[in-house]
Amino acid sequence: MTTYMFPGQGSQARGMGRELLSRHPALLSQADEVLGYRLAEVYQDERLDQTQYTQPALFVVNALSWLEQRELHGRDPDHALGHSLGEYNALFAAGAFDFRTGVLLVRRRGELMGQARGGGMAAVLGLSVERIAEVLERLGVGSLDLANDNTPSQQVLSGPREDLERVAPELRAAGGNVVLLKVSAAFHSRYMRPAREDFAAFLREFTFAPLRFPVVSNVEARPYDEARLPELLARQIDSPVKWTQSVRYLLGLGEQTFEEVGHGQVLAGLLRRIREAKPAVPSVAAAPTPEPREPSQQAVPAAAPASAAVRAQALGSRAFRETYGVRLAYVAGSMYKGISSRELVVRMGRAGLLGFFGTGGVPLARVDEEVLAIQAALRPGEAYGVNLLHSLDRPEREEQLVDLFLRRGVRNVEASAFIRVTPALVRFRVTGLRRREDGRIEAPNRLIAKLSRPEVARAFMSPPPADILEALVRAGRVSEEEARLARALPMAEDLCVESDSGGHTDQGVASALLPAVGLLRERMMAEHGYATRIRVGAAGGIGTPQAAAAAFIMGADFIVTGSINQCSVEAGTSEPVKDLLETLDVQDVTCAPAGDMFELGAKVQVVRKGLFFPARANRLYALYQQHPSLEALDAQTRSQLETKYFRRGIEEVWEETRQHYLRVAPEVVERAERNPRQKMALVFRWYFVHTSRLALRGSPEQRTDYQIHCGPALGSFNQWVQGTPLASWRDRHVDEMAVKLMDATAEWLEQRFQGFRAGP
Repeated sequence: MTTYMFPGQGSQARGMGRELLSRHPALLSQADEVLGYRLAEVYQDERLDQTQYTQPALFVVNALSWLEQRELHGRDPDHALGHSLGEYNALFAAGAFDFRTGVLLVRRRGELMGQARGGGMAAVLGLSVERIAEVLERLGVGSLDLANDNTPSQQVLSGPREDLERVAPELRAAGGNVVLLKVSAAFHSRYMRPAREDFAAFLREFTFAPLRFPVVSNVEARPYDEARLPELLARQIDSPVKWTQSVRYLLGLGEQTFEEVGHGQVLAGLLRRIREAKPAVPSVAAAPTPEPREPSQQAVPAAAPASAAVRAQALGSRAFRETYGVRLAYVAGSMYKGISSRELVVRMGRAGLLGFFGTGGVPLARVDEEVLAIQAALRPGEAYGVNLLHSLDRPEREEQLVDLFLRRGVRNVEASAFIRVTPALVRFRVTGLRRREDGRIEAPNRLIAKLSRPEVARAFMSPPPADILEALVRAGRVSEEEARLARALPMAEDLCVESDSGGHTDQGVASALLPAVGLLRERMMAEHGYATRIRVGAAGGIGTPQAAAAAFIMGADFIVTGSINQCSVEAGTSEPVKDLLETLDVQDVTCAPAGDMFELGAKVQVVRKGLFFPARANRLYALYQQHPSLEALDAQTRSQLETKYFRRGIEEVWEETRQHYLRVAPEVVERAERNPRQKMALVFRWYFVHTSRLALRGSPEQRTDYQIHCGPALGSFNQWVQGTPLASWRDRHVDEMAVKLMDATAEWLEQRFQGFRAGP
């Protein structure tokens, strides 16, 4: 495969391209007309080093070089990429825009970047990104951004000039060579946000053509999604140039021949150093699995240093690990629609870890099939669990799932979204209770209750409600002995405190919520005198070692991850969704109404990057609040819903919805036909079901309507694994992610503790 590379700012030199320009007088004249000055003169004087002139000058030389290269070879490359400004040449080569448009774009880009003032940049040679980050963290400097990751040992920092000067001696002391660059502003950093916003508005005036071959984006180190080309071009101004990751992505595709097109050989030098350097690895590799397995099932074989005072295996509660038969106090939590799939659960179980299959929105028959398949794939003693999602409008669904769990011998259940204890939950918890010979109560069925409110935590820390127990005994669903023993046990011995997370969320703050529930646990233990300590875990926002460490420092007995697992090989969602998730940063999520609790105004956290779903979902909820019926919608709104949101008529949506409920819950149709507002809610809820299906299938049509539940933890995880073998979701396996995160957490805690002991 052949890849063309186009250089960017910094590769210019006085007098460059003289002969090249003389061979293309018509195109040079066209460029002069767009720019309003003579480029031939710029190549000869001091203006060549001024951003607003440099960028058009480089673009023209690179573009003419490409035209001659294509004429010489008579074919396109397999891929292209460009360094910063050079990316415009890569897109021009791929046919995104013509020569004149390219000159116009880079003229405006150069003007906006040239107008920026304040701040500076510094090249750091000889240090990795991770080592630089350690130095900045130790100094408490949070004002500098990584602008260019050029090679594993050549980075560029952007930010306030005084902070660059302050950290330079420390970076040199750490073994780096620091060179302050002669630039007018902190390019490719947060300080360029105004320029980005102005350029984004400028780009709205343009339409771009399909690419003839893939172009790798500086922003995402992955091929351009053509639908997002304007967004990524704007983001390039204030985002780092991920050159190392971009080159490594291409190297990972197979044998590559790289050719630098344009002036100089700057990129060839960077390429050589990237090839020579070994790929970075996460700070601590995974520990071995408990028993040897086939190569395809092996975790990465290397353990944390034996000398480390803090070990991953010691984090959290020993009782939790022993109860569930796992080696780490770590859980891969459930995700609806089977996104936490059979493959995910089995992979975790085989690695000596616990994962939960997501039953939300999955037909009962399929849940049964998946449970049987999980049980067949795992050996005795290997852990697994299944989710039980609270169903407000269909309590029979809970009962049916509990029947299934008891029939199939499912012992570990994750109870999600419950705001109160229900009979189905109590029946699962109580069934099989017996008094052992040593006097202790044996409880075969275990609940991990996920919650975000202290009053709900209190309910799960209390014994099962007496009225529910009595009703179950009268109905013959539990025995009198089981009910009697249940009064000495909490509803759940494991609670997971869920803060700001993907999917349904109260957007709680972990540092407030987890300690509060921990204190409540102490009071409830004293009040009821339980023989076994209630364990409290943490979920939400956990995507880095620092976040996991914070949870354990606050007293978490275990941690639960969710969003990060959605972007893995085993996750049961589509490749287009995973490709998008891999690019997320922490700011790329937002809240929207929850489809299953639409009328209540409950919220889910979803991806907003490049998607219309959040805005459209919020609009539907606003329309529901403001109108008594579908008939009350004005003609323009109705047309917009049918053409933009639903892509079909409202009556067609209602008929599809009606037929569904006639099969599963006819009483819902009866209520809706008596209540126009209820009918409107069901029609609007169809959009939420539809957008989930689009995402799960990876449907190319209506891609901007994908509904993807996700929290900011995935953005932080993506940042943590930049430049490592886990950068691509295709290399992310849930068990390896778990072990690496826990080992890195132990290492980070040990480093911090040593720093605390050493003092200032």
